[in-house]
Amino acid sequence: MRLSATTLPDLPDDVLRPTYDRSKLTPGIVHIGLGNFHRAHQAWYLHRLMQDGLAQDWAILGAGVRAGDAAMRDRLLAQDCLTTLIELSPQGKSAEVTGSMIGFIPVEADNAALIAQMSDPAIRIVSLTVTEGGYYAAADESFDAAHPDIQHDAANPETPKTAFGAIIAALGARRAAGSGPFTCQSCDNLQGNGDILRKTVLGLAHLSDPDLADWIGTHVTFPNSMVDCIVPATGPAELSLVQEFGIQDAAPVTHEDFRQWVIEDNFCAGRPDWDKVGATFTDDVHAFETMKLRLLNAGHQIIATAGKLLSVETIAGTMAHPLIHDLFARIEADEIVPHVSAVPGMSPQSYVDLISKRFANPEVRDTTRRVAFDGTSRHAGFLHPILRDALAANTPIEGLALVEALWARMCAGTREDSSTIEANDPHWDELLLRAAEAKDDPAVWIAQTQFYGDLGQNPRFAKSFAQWLTQIWDHGTEAAIQTYLES
Repeated sequence: MRLSATTLPDLPDDVLRPTYDRSKLTPGIVHIGLGNFHRAHQAWYLHRLMQDGLAQDWAILGAGVRAGDAAMRDRLLAQDCLTTLIELSPQGKSAEVTGSMIGFIPVEADNAALIAQMSDPAIRIVSLTVTEGGYYAAADESFDAAHPDIQHDAANPETPKTAFGAIIAALGARRAAGSGPFTCQSCDNLQGNGDILRKTVLGLAHLSDPDLADWIGTHVTFPNSMVDCIVPATGPAELSLVQEFGIQDAAPVTHEDFRQWVIEDNFCAGRPDWDKVGATFTDDVHAFETMKLRLLNAGHQIIATAGKLLSVETIAGTMAHPLIHDLFARIEADEIVPHVSAVPGMSPQSYVDLISKRFANPEVRDTTRRVAFDGTSRHAGFLHPILRDALAANTPIEGLALVEALWARMCAGTREDSSTIEANDPHWDELLLRAAEAKDDPAVWIAQTQFYGDLGQNPRFAKSFAQWLTQIWDHGTEAAIQTYLES
């Protein structure tokens, strides 16, 4: 049955669906970046509130700033912005149709429709999932004012290319109309994601309108948050799976049986009561962020990088691979846990045990390719901060250096079985060249300051990295991992 508002009553009995009247919902949130994660996470929390008769004036309008977002818009509008979520539990699968999103703003090169919608006083939150690398940050984490997109928006503030330029234009219109600010809420996997979003918005605003930048800095809030749910990409298997539930959905989402959302309670124009359906509001998001980003997200890079080289297709498959499993466990316990503090109700090692079970869930077909994608952002964001802390504290780094060497070997573009690794990073062509050169001169790889900053100049890290990369090329990935595990 094709998913739509009119077919909701006729869905199979075992499929949960909205019990609220979607025709009476009014928008309160614009979300930029309508990927799978948002629909499985933030939109689900709002849907659950609506199921309880709450937050009826906080419905979501989707948005995108890339030409490719128009295809997602077409798919979702064709099914009245409904999404089928399929929960993948080791005990079985279940389906739920969510309805908290009620529209999708036209995707335009000048973002005029997006700016107009965000200028509406009814919109009180503008949230984003634009990927870890989407915030125009330089290697030293400063705002990259020289980026061509930023230069365009600074020179053409009324017709911006970026989400941030559109946000600034809308805030300028609201200031002029006296309708007040909205909250800017990042939902990306970044340490201090709200602070990073604030830096990007203010950095761009100062280039074109310093007075507006000052107003934004005074009146707009940018809450930090930690988001967590494993959400695979949608492909043929997922499209087939949703049909097993009797539903024809062009954009279904699968997800694990776990969610967490920890949010700084800092909203200048109000917010939904997400805490009533499981989210946590706190004044100290940092400790939760650090635990998740360092143990889960960095852990993901450990196993996905090794998995790509050893032709292991899924994350669950890596946890079933004895060498990769033991590599993950050893690095987490010896080299990452010492640099993570406990949070209420959870010690670092207990969290490692939790994510080990989540990663091993055989029902979640999360690919190593998806997790290893955009390593230039993910290694810099998740692994390099741990390396810096370990080097400063003179604690072990051999496993972390090995992972960096595995990444350099992966970016040479072939697996251990000689099959080709397809382009898997926005900087793939450059990485291919540097990886080939690093085979004979490992220092070339960590000399990429745009990704490593000054890490490559640290003698201890440079020596360890060079030894591991040489061993990988000479003896192979499995032999290098075995050497580390026996050390």
